[in-house]
Amino acid sequence: MTTTRWSQRLLAVFFMTAGALHFLRPRMYEEVVPDYLPGHHELVLVSGAAEIAGAVMVVFPRTRRIAGLWLAATLVLVFPANVHMALHPDRYPSLAPALLWARLPLQPLVIWWSLCATRPARSAVQARRGET
Repeated sequence: MTTTRWSQRLLAVFFMTAGALHFLRPRMYEEVVPDYLPGHHELVLVSGAAEIAGAVMVVFPRTRRIAGLWLAATLVLVFPANVHMALHPDRYPSLAPALLWARLPLQPLVIWWSLCATRPARSAVQARRGET
């Protein structure tokens, strides 16, 4: 029997919330899409949907491993928006420039969390291999 660990539940809630905000406050996200990318509104909706899909996949054991990879890929793809914000702090006067830069190393940590939280439990891996 596979159970959902607390880190998986938290990961699902984190990405469900983040994804929903893309639909509830799209303008906020559109402002951080780098200028060189077309279709800011569409990119915001797609990235929000990707985060929600990843959150849902985390909940189910059969899709949990792919969820980690999916969420990691999503985070890699949205990373340019975080870099864009750090490079253009004048566009975000409500956020301290240091905070914009501090966010950058958080992205790899969330990628690591996504991959670790969705990895099969050691006992499940051993059971599949026939180990005791």
